[in-house]
Amino acid sequence: MALHATSSRDSVRAAAEGEPEGVGEASRRPAAFYSSVFAQIEEVGWERLVSGKGDGGVSCLVFRVLDDQGRNHLLEITLPVNYPSSPPCLVADVPYLPELQWSKGSRLKDVVCQFQEHLKILQDYWSIMDDIDKVLWVVDPTKPTFAMSHRRIALGNALWVRFLGTDGKLDRLITNWRKYCKKWSADKKFHENLSTVLDFALPPPPSVNIEDDEQVDCGICYSKHLPIDDELGTHSGGTTDYTCENPSCSRAFHSVCLRDWLRAITTTRQSFDVLFGNCPYCSDPVAVKITDR
Repeated sequence: MALHATSSRDSVRAAAEGEPEGVGEASRRPAAFYSSVFAQIEEVGWERLVSGKGDGGVSCLVFRVLDDQGRNHLLEITLPVNYPSSPPCLVADVPYLPELQWSKGSRLKDVVCQFQEHLKILQDYWSIMDDIDKVLWVVDPTKPTFAMSHRRIALGNALWVRFLGTDGKLDRLITNWRKYCKKWSADKKFHENLSTVLDFALPPPPSVNIEDDEQVDCGICYSKHLPIDDELGTHSGGTTDYTCENPSCSRAFHSVCLRDWLRAITTTRQSFDVLFGNCPYCSDPVAVKITDR
């Protein structure tokens, strides 16, 4: 069984009381384990719980965590059999995971707090990567994630950073790199420094078009389709219907998911029936109309 963000506290408890997923009764954990985990989820906030599975839906928990720039991160926490004597295992879409500080008295809220502190360390790094994706012609990856720490940047036809291209064009760029590398300044943006060091006008990203019939996953719920639910009204079972206008981002969302996400951000502004905020991925402005479900 799997528990999703729409699951209530009662349904989680009901899952814990039922048969665990794919295993026999002998492998169930003590009742005190479930009570402890429920209390720890309460401390973190049930509204931040995205899903849970294994051992009645509580041995592998996924929480939604927002960083200082409003970017949305999913933190997967797997509780070992001897938890809390042993620390949980973490999985997240970040370049590297924090070194978890853990003791027998530690709780899930401590894990989430340490992860949030780790996200603060990565803010400048992600701001630089966002700037690269917005301003430069990024050839690869075409859909970068928060964990990706590389970019292959095109400098023109058949020429990329890492100095891959035809020999005639490479010689001048390599010479300029060696000649002007000391001009790199911490006060300038990455693309400005790169242009200065290479003594080369960097091309902007080409236009990005998504085919009308292409179905893509929502950048918030990570599903192509919304669930079939009368409460969603005309959006029930719908596909993504909103795309970030930043051509280097072009993330697709369900307008319902984006609206709910914007409502949870303190910097979101509302004017009449429209919410104004920032894209969870590139931080460019987004706006979504408030409609009844």
